[in-house]
Amino acid sequence: MPSFHNDDEQGAWVLAEALIAKALTMMRQAESALETWRIGKELNRVRCARRGISESDAEIRWSETAYAKNALTDNSFHVSLATMYYGAAAAHYSRAQYLRSRGGARV
Repeated sequence: MPSFHNDDEQGAWVLAEALIAKALTMMRQAESALETWRIGKELNRVRCARRGISESDAEIRWSETAYAKNALTDNSFHVSLATMYYGAAAAHYSRAQYLRSRGGARV
């Protein structure tokens, strides 16, 4: 933990850290949704192969299912949230740096 020159600087830094933690959580959820999509796609491919359906047709069928659409939507949503949180954290880190440059020598 860095030393702070004033309470505003510390507040900005703590908020930035909290936003980074939230962004990481969103990225984990996005990765989980993408993994759900990948597993579903593979299971669908195997199921279709057993029925004699070609790989390209299996992929088309998978892409039209509600599970595939939901997984991709969840992935996109969580990546968007993570991007927003990372951007907000960057702004608060910048604010903390600005306040540090303007602060006194108080530790």
